[in-house]
Amino acid sequence: MTWAELDWPALDRLRETFLRGTATGPYWENHDALASYDFTYGERIGWKWDQVLRELRLRGWRPASRQVFDWGCGSGIAARRVIEYFGADTFDALAVWDHASVATDFAAEAAAQAFPKLAVSQATPGLLASREPIGLLLLSHVLNELTPEALTSLRSLTMRADEIIWVEPGTHIVSRALGNQREVLRAEGFHPIAPCTHEQECPIFAAGRERDWCHFFAPPPSEIFADSNWVKFGQRAGIDLRGLPYAFLALDLHRSMTTPPDASRVIGRPEHFKPYARLLNCDATGLAELELPKRADPALFKQLERTRAPLVYRWQRDGGKILGGEALGQTAVE
Repeated sequence: MTWAELDWPALDRLRETFLRGTATGPYWENHDALASYDFTYGERIGWKWDQVLRELRLRGWRPASRQVFDWGCGSGIAARRVIEYFGADTFDALAVWDHASVATDFAAEAAAQAFPKLAVSQATPGLLASREPIGLLLLSHVLNELTPEALTSLRSLTMRADEIIWVEPGTHIVSRALGNQREVLRAEGFHPIAPCTHEQECPIFAAGRERDWCHFFAPPPSEIFADSNWVKFGQRAGIDLRGLPYAFLALDLHRSMTTPPDASRVIGRPEHFKPYARLLNCDATGLAELELPKRADPALFKQLERTRAPLVYRWQRDGGKILGGEALGQTAVE
């Protein structure tokens, strides 16, 4: 697929479907539509997965399962990103499923081409209905498309997984719905791995926090801003290429949290003003609005404004004031 080969009418139709919120049934029409989607919107979703995977590595986590199941696979971008990131030799098999058979065909073909030594299969009705373990379950941008019946079916599937990585749009509604799924899965024995730095109940649901939601921003590759094709795509699609809000969960049935217990995760983006930065912080004590005076740590102030890394920190604090801090995975502020 190249920019010259894009099926723009198909992309326009898909965009309208997603904007109207009517994507609750099969909406993939043919191979060309999937290829065009994978090259554009799918690639943007891939950038979100890239950032999630960077954070999992930062947390010291990698999958133990050798089987991957990509449920609601679409073009299969999630599975390809995960397998590429951790290495194809990490896994033995990939199964893909989507409510549209043309999507399942596309995802399986793309994965088989990318990883020729991997056993790639399309999930059968028998596999979906069985109790067979499925290893690492991948879920990507499915939550706002699920009917109550489909969500019930998915819940049965999650209980067959050992590990789950679940990425969704970073909207208020979808993020809080994903937080509800965290609580369901936590009650069923899963350990939160990320973005949480603790295993307690999600503080987003505390009284008075109704306006908050757990979301983050993935950085797109910097070179796209000098690429006229991406610029034209952003203009036609009506999207801000800079903004990639997402929400995610990573959970493990058998292994507990690997993040240091005194670590914090910044929710959303820090707000920078001339004398200070303000941020919403989540840690084992709950949510808190914190301020970093610029004079307290100028290097940290600059880092929080410029870093493209996941915002996982160990702070030195005095109440709501940050006096200094260290990003997880480094010994000193850059």
